[in-house]
Amino acid sequence: MKKADVKRVALAYSGGLDTSVMMTWLRENYGCEVVAAIVDVGQKEDFAAIRDKALSTGAIACRVVDLRERFLTECALPALKAGAVYEGRYLLGTSLARPVIAAAQVEVAREFDCDAVAHGCTGKGNDQVRFELAYQALAPDLTVIAPWREWEITSREDAFAYAAERNIPVPGSPRKLYSIDRNLWHTSFEGGILEDPGAAAPDDLRELTVAPTEAPDTPEDVVITFRRGVPVGVDGVRFDPVDLVGRLNERAGAHGVGRVDLVENRLVGMKSRGVYETPAGTVLLAALADLESITLDRDTAGFKRSVGDRYAELVYQGLWFSPLRGAFDAFLDQAHETSTGDVTMRLFKGQATAVARTSPFSLYREDLATFEEDSVYDQADAGGFVRLWGLPSSLAARVRAQASVDAGIAGDIASGLGAHAPATPPKRAGRPLASVRS
Repeated sequence: MKKADVKRVALAYSGGLDTSVMMTWLRENYGCEVVAAIVDVGQKEDFAAIRDKALSTGAIACRVVDLRERFLTECALPALKAGAVYEGRYLLGTSLARPVIAAAQVEVAREFDCDAVAHGCTGKGNDQVRFELAYQALAPDLTVIAPWREWEITSREDAFAYAAERNIPVPGSPRKLYSIDRNLWHTSFEGGILEDPGAAAPDDLRELTVAPTEAPDTPEDVVITFRRGVPVGVDGVRFDPVDLVGRLNERAGAHGVGRVDLVENRLVGMKSRGVYETPAGTVLLAALADLESITLDRDTAGFKRSVGDRYAELVYQGLWFSPLRGAFDAFLDQAHETSTGDVTMRLFKGQATAVARTSPFSLYREDLATFEEDSVYDQADAGGFVRLWGLPSSLAARVRAQASVDAGIAGDIASGLGAHAPATPPKRAGRPLASVRS
């Protein structure tokens, strides 16, 4: 679709620097109307003020959609059940929010008969992929506009200058260039001094956590209740997902739990450094993994670990709407049928450690695990099991030993005899080869 054919665009609008500038840029460069789609996934903003700003700076309409619970129940908690952690450290807070934001944006586009959608993602980041793959899955007929891949603005300093020239109110300043993304699951910081991986992150670069050194000197225990792999209560009190995660963010954050400073491999091929805070997610991930230790059988637990790694890659790479991710969810729902119970987590100086766990579906049997005398497990049976279990290794060892004897002179040739070795190896003294035993 040509620029002249774009009549109305639904812009994923946050009121931050990039989308504030884009509101004006789209109207200037496409001559189109702009509808602002604002999605609340727990970023703690003044949404009434953001809506007013969108309308005052050129939007013909604005929708504020509260999808906090949907974000948790349809994205974050399924990833929790998978144990999805990208590259072993990143709990995917930003990645998980993009599918629900993009889906809401498409709904707004349909409501206002838009023929295009636009996002504020840069051409260097992962989010452009996440948004646009969601558009392809949900609304392939809509034109996608990515201003960062089109305009002449090449830096955040340029964006501030553009805003100043047109009297567009924007948050922050050119001297504080951090890119901050917050939702119920996490807060992330990128840019500024963080672009130097050799520089320590400033102490004040935090919203959800305290520094572990400033955390209380006394540990705090918190009991998490799960039902089929989903957290449903804290300390014996049932909460809806939004309240549960919010409360855990406060309690775990007060102990400095969930802060990660890492360099990750972006999908587009470069490395980037970010600081992430995920207090509730860190506690829940450790608690559920501990519960699984008594509710999942060995084979299911092992396979789930491999699913978790692949699940994390799919989320990070923008493939939320892929058939494989949906198939993984079906497996995880079945695997977690018995993941019901309580886990006591101890919060202390940046750590969340499981100290107790119970479940009505526990596979742990004290009468089997005990070192004392029991009437269930006949230890004499273990001898035959061990011999059969080790049969492949035992057989391989015997064959190798026999082969080394059969080779005979081969070892001497390899050690340097070479062409001086006789054409016919001499007979070796000793008992017949057939009688050699390992």
